[in-house]
Amino acid sequence: MLKISLVLVAATACLATSVQANNFKEVDDAIHYRQAAFGMIAHNFGDMGAMLKGKKDYDAAIFAMRATNVAALSKLPLEGFVSGSDTGSTEALAKIWSDKTDFDAKMKTFQENADLLALAAGTSDKKQIKQAFINTGKSCKGCHDVYKKD
Repeated sequence: MLKISLVLVAATACLATSVQANNFKEVDDAIHYRQAAFGMIAHNFGDMGAMLKGKKDYDAAIFAMRATNVAALSKLPLEGFVSGSDTGSTEALAKIWSDKTDFDAKMKTFQENADLLALAAGTSDKKQIKQAFINTGKSCKGCHDVYKKD
């Protein structure tokens, strides 16, 4: 069963990164779309962090749901990084489009780590869960450090 899950996760990640439709009529729509996705990721990730830090009671079922949400949501933002969407109300740096290969690779790493977090959350191994959470957070920060205004 674990092998099937891993294959499905890998297939989903490949499809999500290889198929990027541009269904946005306006650049602002793409910006809003990706910001909404990142906002939902932050909400779910923050809730898991609060549980792991003891700021909130740890609930394995809620944690697993949040991790599954982050894995699914991680596939969404990339679609919103359309050409020209580095202007307007955004913290995205123009470097995203000038170094798209690296940016896409960092997003793929984030997606893979989020998938692994969702798998770890389905176990009762707190050490594995915590490490998967840390790895996912590092992949977020790795992209923010280079491609996001602070």
